[in-house]
Amino acid sequence: MARSTAPFSRFEWMIAWRYLRARKAEGGVSTMTWISLVGITLAVAALIITLAVRTGFREEFVDTILGANAHVTVFSQTFMTEEGRTERTIPDFRGWAERIAQVPGVTRAAPLVKGQVMVNKGQVNAGVEVYGIAYDDLLTIPRIAQPERAVGDIRDFDKGIAIGSGVAQALGVTVGDRIKVISPNGVKTAFGTSPRVNAYEVTYIFTAGRWDIDRTRVYLPFAEAQSFFNREGVADEIEVMVAEPEGIDQLLMPIMRAADPLATVWTWRDRSGAFLRALDMEDNVMFIILSILVLIASMNIISGLIMLVKNKGRDIGILRTMGLTEGSVLRVFFLCGAVTGVVGTILGVILGCLFALNIDSVFSLVNYLAGGGVWEPSIRGIYRLPAKLEFWDVASAISLSLFLSFVVTIFPARRAARMNPVEALRYE
Repeated sequence: MARSTAPFSRFEWMIAWRYLRARKAEGGVSTMTWISLVGITLAVAALIITLAVRTGFREEFVDTILGANAHVTVFSQTFMTEEGRTERTIPDFRGWAERIAQVPGVTRAAPLVKGQVMVNKGQVNAGVEVYGIAYDDLLTIPRIAQPERAVGDIRDFDKGIAIGSGVAQALGVTVGDRIKVISPNGVKTAFGTSPRVNAYEVTYIFTAGRWDIDRTRVYLPFAEAQSFFNREGVADEIEVMVAEPEGIDQLLMPIMRAADPLATVWTWRDRSGAFLRALDMEDNVMFIILSILVLIASMNIISGLIMLVKNKGRDIGILRTMGLTEGSVLRVFFLCGAVTGVVGTILGVILGCLFALNIDSVFSLVNYLAGGGVWEPSIRGIYRLPAKLEFWDVASAISLSLFLSFVVTIFPARRAARMNPVEALRYE
């Protein structure tokens, strides 16, 4: 009577290893093993790379939103002035800003004057959005005060105008050049409103990391912007920064109560929420698709093991007649498939992590081989393809691969264990 043995005994590992090292007579099995190994390696690497790029892209995109834009923008609702004009400006902008800044969780509240204008240098024109802001408040905007790249000195901001690198490139200007700022809402005369044209020296050029910001944004000193846009004594909005942008919803009511009954708010989620939700949906779909890819790669293990069981039928019959239990046979062939899955997963993790950590070099090579233009910032918003490895992303890829590899191995291993030794040896 067959005597049970301890699970995964040394002799079971030895038999499984000998089967995996099949050479001439069972060359097809060895080939299928290599195919399974390579398939799992590439599938796991692709999953890790995709998860890293997904995480990096989202983090870079959100960071550029939070680092160069208000977390909350406070506006005034429309009201009627004493002269009977309809306005949405904020006359008591200093009071609003001071009260909002005292709300727990708010790190900064800055009055802004905003307007869309045309900038000109020689024969070149560009449409931009002017942000009138105080120098001290400008220093608190991370992507402007500490940008990826900068030309000039931000301390000279009050002496001229700060522009994005995309604006500078479009106009062909650098620090020290003078550009014209043209607004259609200029000086009011008896014959109507004439355009206002002022010339400013470029004192600072920033690269915030977002194409749309660098290409369309310029900053003027607050008092100068008030004068240029006929906003003397008022502001257009209050730009609010908070300590925890992800928890902005809890601060909206305290901010509105601190500001004024006429206040209304617009958050960074309102501005970019639709895009971020689309990213989340795309992330989930990509994970499902790549999980199917890992499953397909794992299915190759079944093909290899079925061929192995078929070729080793005589060996199974002999081992069973010698007293090897069904459980031992099952574990032998389970080890054959599991080892392939484990080794493929390890190689895939190494390959995927190396690719993600060196994605800039890899992408530069791809861009060079393609002749440039592979990544277009005007379409994708950011200047490069980012990747960030997260422990849980790598762990989820490893868990998925090992789980699928172990599950698909069970069926052919059970088939081998249930093989009748008499039938296996009948024609031998």
